[in-house]
Amino acid sequence: MTQYEAGAHQAQMKILRTMLLADGVNFAQLARAADMTSDHANFHLQQLVKNGYVRKLTKTHGKYELTRSGKEYANRMDTDDAQIEKQPKLSVVLVIEREDGLHLQQQRLKQPYYGFWGHLTGKIRWGETMLEAAARELLEETGLVATLRVAGFYHKLDYDDESGDLLEDKYFCIVHGTSPQGTLLAETDGQHNEWMTIEEFEKKDKKFGSVVETIEIIQGAKVQVREQKYRYNSDDY
Repeated sequence: MTQYEAGAHQAQMKILRTMLLADGVNFAQLARAADMTSDHANFHLQQLVKNGYVRKLTKTHGKYELTRSGKEYANRMDTDDAQIEKQPKLSVVLVIEREDGLHLQQQRLKQPYYGFWGHLTGKIRWGETMLEAAARELLEETGLVATLRVAGFYHKLDYDDESGDLLEDKYFCIVHGTSPQGTLLAETDGQHNEWMTIEEFEKKDKKFGSVVETIEIIQGAKVQVREQKYRYNSDDY
């Protein structure tokens, strides 16, 4: 289990770290701070320029600075180890219910967790509000629209039951949906949708353990925050 993700070449990470901790730096300062020869530093610096992370400031005696993309990337760095840190996934989970008490459940037909049942989920895109993401995912994956509200937040950590490795780290914005309208799409790319009772859901062999808890959250009078660790068989991931 690692807290870091694959990033740029280690030499480039040193350069990015140096620039992250400075307000513009010239080449000599950069090479010295990154502990590299001039040729070595120049090669990797030009790679960063080519990739859009660094730019040369022509009006400041040859100084270099991070671009906007470079700042966003380097700001995810653990500056002690000069590595890009992994970050939790941010998604919405939709608890959609009808007036007859049935809940919308979805079977996942893609990896990982192929075949597992649970509530509809989807990633929040850059620049989207939580409710915008929920409405988009609901329409794309089910063909439905509904009255939506933010009901709470859920931090779910999934572990391999055998090795103990952390498989996924996810923060969910729990969105409660009522008065669904439209014709349900039973099959869309990577999922199967059904209306069912909680009792019917509980009989499924493969299911996400957080579903019942999310229903408890939407029933609360106030916005709630919960955190839970789950263990899965390595063959199921």
